Amino acid sequence: MFKKILITSLLVVGCKSSTVVMDNTHPENNQIPEPEKHDVIMETSGKKASEVSPSAMRTIVSYLASDALEGRDTGSAGIDKAATYISDYLKKNEVGPYYCTYRDVFEVNGKEAFNIIGLLEGTDPVLRDEYVIIGAHYDHIGKGKQVGDDVIANGANDNAAGTAAVMEMAKYFSKVKRNKRSIVFVLFAAEEKGLLGSKHLAKQMKEADKDVYVMLNFEMIGVPLDKKYTAYVTGYHKTNLAEKMNGYANASLAGYLPEAKQYQLFTRSDNYPFYVEFNVPAQTFCTFDFTNFDYYHHVDDEIDKLDFNHMASFVNAYIPAIEKVVNSAPNEIKLND
Repeated sequence: MFKKILITSLLVVGCKSSTVVMDNTHPENNQIPEPEKHDVIMETSGKKASEVSPSAMRTIVSYLASDALEGRDTGSAGIDKAATYISDYLKKNEVGPYYCTYRDVFEVNGKEAFNIIGLLEGTDPVLRDEYVIIGAHYDHIGKGKQVGDDVIANGANDNAAGTAAVMEMAKYFSKVKRNKRSIVFVLFAAEEKGLLGSKHLAKQMKEADKDVYVMLNFEMIGVPLDKKYTAYVTGYHKTNLAEKMNGYANASLAGYLPEAKQYQLFTRSDNYPFYVEFNVPAQTFCTFDFTNFDYYHHVDDEIDKLDFNHMASFVNAYIPAIEKVVNSAPNEIKLND
């Protein structure tokens, strides 16, 4: 998350994005851990069929942040398992691949890395040629400073939480099929290496002359903020995105966090390469405010530190607003003057 913080879209997509690797394997050791006895998951009766449940969020995060994935470092066997798990999830929920397969392959320090990209084509004959990108990075740092016998930095909040949110959003939009614009769902690799996965895809899409309308990125949403808004958005004053989403939801979904500007977080996550390449609203939503989570890049960033009721509530609150972004009038979401 937020690399190097210091604290004291008619769519016929060709098959020559980058190296293509067939994704026909199945993840090993793919059993999902059962909730621990001390974990309390609140499920409400009368829930709409399309709503995301806390247990659904927990299931995804529990696998991605399990020791079997060894901290999901780029180029590792663990991140390969994560990539297959995500690809299988998209396929199961009828979200097709953006390229010939879900894996968008590039190289990092001599090792193979891969974004996982799904596509839902838009339903409007004109707006379907515009793309809304919904993303999160799914890599982490592998190992961290040893605590007891533990050296695996599982990255539950950073960023299995954001990954699970995007996966559940993909499931929702595939089910309802109400997206006028085309939606690209991206789980980025190599964010922790310097935003390399998002830089790669943004460049590829720019070279292919794709029309990106807006990019929405989700980062560390695993614990709630003690604020009057649900999450802060980086680059708050650069666009009207927060104002529009709050209006769409008739709620305070997105707010301004001074520390986000202080630490230049707008430039430190996977939204930024799309802003650079396309000069469109491209921003990150986050609930980590430097006071509410003590385990950034720490081996104790584990699932027992997360609030899955909050996470489900977060996704359920954001989906209707995102749906209105996807279906908004031309140029309604824009950069500020």
